[in-house]
Amino acid sequence: MGGKASGDYDGIGLRKSVIWRDSSPSLFRKGACMTQTTAPSTTLDDGRAGATEKTFLGHPIGLYVLFFTELWERFNFYGMRALLIFYMTKTFLFKDGFASLSYGAYNGLVYATPLIGGMLADRLLGYRRAIIMGGILMALGMFGLALPGFGVIPQGLVSFYVALGLIICGNGFFKPNISTMVGTLYKQGDPRRDGAFTIFYMGINVGAFLGPLLCGFIGEAKGYHWAFGLAGCGMVLGLICFVVFRRVIGDKGMPPRVEALREPSVIGIPKEWTLYLVVLLAVPVAAFLVSKPEFVEKLAAPAIGGLFLLYVVWEAMRSSPVDRGGIFVILILSLFSVMFWACFEQAGSSLNLFADRHVNRTIFGWQIPAEVFQAVNAGFIVLLAPIFAWLWVRLGKAGLEPSSPMKFVLSLFQMSLGFMALVVAAKQATGGVKASLLLLIIAYFFHTTGELCLSPVGLSMVTKMAPVRLAGLLMGLWFLCTAFAHIVAGALASKTATWGFEQMFRVIVYSSATAGAVLLILSPIVKKWERAKLAQHAATK
Repeated sequence: MGGKASGDYDGIGLRKSVIWRDSSPSLFRKGACMTQTTAPSTTLDDGRAGATEKTFLGHPIGLYVLFFTELWERFNFYGMRALLIFYMTKTFLFKDGFASLSYGAYNGLVYATPLIGGMLADRLLGYRRAIIMGGILMALGMFGLALPGFGVIPQGLVSFYVALGLIICGNGFFKPNISTMVGTLYKQGDPRRDGAFTIFYMGINVGAFLGPLLCGFIGEAKGYHWAFGLAGCGMVLGLICFVVFRRVIGDKGMPPRVEALREPSVIGIPKEWTLYLVVLLAVPVAAFLVSKPEFVEKLAAPAIGGLFLLYVVWEAMRSSPVDRGGIFVILILSLFSVMFWACFEQAGSSLNLFADRHVNRTIFGWQIPAEVFQAVNAGFIVLLAPIFAWLWVRLGKAGLEPSSPMKFVLSLFQMSLGFMALVVAAKQATGGVKASLLLLIIAYFFHTTGELCLSPVGLSMVTKMAPVRLAGLLMGLWFLCTAFAHIVAGALASKTATWGFEQMFRVIVYSSATAGAVLLILSPIVKKWERAKLAQHAATK
């Protein structure tokens, strides 16, 4: 994602994540209120200074505009995603295997397109236009899923896949650029920056919690079309918040060169309109790829991923020894992250189906919709993330904080523990007996603690280990590994059709534990490379 400073990646939350460090103390200062601060806190990244800025709780008002915009967008995104596997299997009667593959291909593309959207915003469109265009495309996609249920447009696979294509392309423009805009509110080195991403992160997870909760209940009571419509309204609310209060953000997120938008492209029309045309043409391509998940799994993803990995290795071999070590740290940990996310992302596919069919969801005579359990992870994140933030700081001060590879090891072992609980649940669910709901909650608990050991740590690790000249490329590697993991997750979930849930869960227990053990063996050399790169940073300060 060319052109971004590495620090701007700290808050990119494609996995609902942010780099958790000590929060800005001004956020919780007694008596904090709306104030005005002077020029130093309004110095822009290019060195220009403003006169005053309005703040609330020590942060620019623009942060809260982005907070609520992102909250409603995540409400929209995760509300829809909680329903998707059921919509496929119950409305279109897809078999579990094909539905899981399509679900994985959809999410893989969702996590891959932000690389392109971020690059185009950096070089031509600007963050502001990219966010608005992305939000419009996502809202259109969501209403495209809802309208057939109201009889406005025909119900069919064409409208279904085109709607998913719109969401994929929209997310590619919206997601990376709103996160980057948070960074533009603060100059490099501003101590409030980490606290700002903490606040922004809470918006992500509040939306990710409320979306499945409300859309799940509405979908169960009124039908999926009502739930998709509600999710689409959430996206519209986010867009309204961003557009109406855009003046609060000032001139942040404008195109790098406004005149470049009006310059003619190779086809003779302004570059801005050429870009919009290309995006419209990309929608059917994305729709086609989701409809052909076997192609994505067996050809597209391995080919693109393999070429990207070869290029990264080539760049590593032509780098200095210290930089080469830093690149290998990123490469190794990114590859191990594929295993973690492939297991973690069973949540929306195989775990959703297991909860729907085999878990006793009745409490006090009332049955909880299976879709609602997609909110459990976000709920645990909100509760546990501050504890983990405090824990890492406390261990760091005592000289006991685990290294990045050791945190990854812990995450993989915790993933294994979570699926152990699911193996027990699958054993219970035999002969028509329903499994205990508590076991499902325990699994989500360990998955969340594992996520908190890996996701924010991984983002931080990339920004620390990457040479400046390769910062965007290596962050791209991290996100492409996440995208690839979703495709692997879909392929793995599809095996439940032949293996059954118990065997599939057992395979994940063994696989994640084995991956953790292998990384534990590799960790001494990975830590050696990591320490050398950190020492280089310390020497250049």
